[in-house]
Amino acid sequence: MAEAPLPAIRSLPSWLLGRAAARGRALVADALAAEGLKMWHHVVLSAVRDLAPVAQADLGRGVGLDPKDLVGVLNDLQSAHLVVREPDPKDRRKNAVSLTAEGARLLKRCEKAAREANDRLLAPLTVAERDRFMDLLIRISGTEG
Repeated sequence: MAEAPLPAIRSLPSWLLGRAAARGRALVADALAAEGLKMWHHVVLSAVRDLAPVAQADLGRGVGLDPKDLVGVLNDLQSAHLVVREPDPKDRRKNAVSLTAEGARLLKRCEKAAREANDRLLAPLTVAERDRFMDLLIRISGTEG
């Protein structure tokens, strides 16, 4: 039987992490799509919940989304009655974004769906292996605080 192509590449931790990340993103994206959301919708809803009321510019910086792209995401979310944009109480020249009650309910469902998708991703691991894997991912990701 022929060897799989690019064995040197496919054995690199960076390649394997990329494949695992792509699989995880696909699982989460599918779970969110069942709720009618895309990944960026979920990210923005979560950030709005955590920061609200938040100036639109601060929100964009906080999630790392280009202002033009953020406007599109917020337009989608506002059209679906999941967020509201109102004058910022700290600076009325700016918009502040907050969740609606429906947005909060949908976000809870999406968080549950995302957790379940991540559980599917990590299903081959024992609980102890999951804990160790998460510790290692935090260390190598540079997000350890």
